[in-house]
Amino acid sequence: MHIGIMLTDRPGPDALDRLADDLAEIRDEGFTSAWLSQIFALDALTALTVIGARVPDIELGTAVVPSYPRHPAVLAQQARTAALAIGPGRLTLGVGLSHQRVIEDVYGYDFARPAAHMAEYLEVLLPLLAGESVSFQGKTVSAQIALTVPNPEPVPVLLAALGPRMLRLAGQRTTGTTLWMTGPRTIAEHITPTITAAAAEAGKPAPRIVCALPICVTDDPDDARDQATQAFGFYGALPSYRAMLDREGAATPADLAIIGTEDEVATRLRAIADAGATDFVAVPFTRGDSAKHTRSLLMSLD
Repeated sequence: MHIGIMLTDRPGPDALDRLADDLAEIRDEGFTSAWLSQIFALDALTALTVIGARVPDIELGTAVVPSYPRHPAVLAQQARTAALAIGPGRLTLGVGLSHQRVIEDVYGYDFARPAAHMAEYLEVLLPLLAGESVSFQGKTVSAQIALTVPNPEPVPVLLAALGPRMLRLAGQRTTGTTLWMTGPRTIAEHITPTITAAAAEAGKPAPRIVCALPICVTDDPDDARDQATQAFGFYGALPSYRAMLDREGAATPADLAIIGTEDEVATRLRAIADAGATDFVAVPFTRGDSAKHTRSLLMSLD
């Protein structure tokens, strides 16, 4: 299982400079990938383009770009431009639906039939990322377009998928899936068998399964759990993550945070690998000695 780090977007006029410094440190420590979420601060693809052009020799991924606010042709054009800027084989495009309260309340789009929307979205996005032209007329997405960005190879796509229909779509059409708030039992019993079977039926290689979770090596687990509750507790109110927590038997997102001694954390990471995850993306959430110990352990395992 490869190990990457989730980059932290810290506000300020020097945000990109600090991200580039963080990326260089992650690369120099030997991690295989770095990821950036698309929330409401820096645009993830733009930021990765800037810092990736400064810092070579490490994979960069979005986790994830919501589909609804961007037409798939626009996203394909942006992703191919980013891939051209940072070099071949470095960019992985993570795409997802986001959540009803974000898509409807923030952006004003209709969130009805989200899985059907994503299936149509991929009908446009994937061919364009592979350098093909598109002529598609759907109920939620349509396109008549070709792009001329000179990319030597397709940009791989990971689909944020938790439910059975989205996992089947990810296995059939994309390189794999990227997960959040999903524990090892759920990966082993639900994620891995569903997406792997779909990929096999479609004649595709075994899918990539990227698991991201909060992590902290500490000798004060109660304090770390309190910090995890403050930082991640709101995810438990989002239906898609709540379903994964329930499958895992976890009451709160803090219960899925990987917290403990070096041995305890290493044991939990092995369980994630044994469940079928091909990649683990660490989401550090503490500072000081615990943050240093966490990175040190992760470096020893990668």
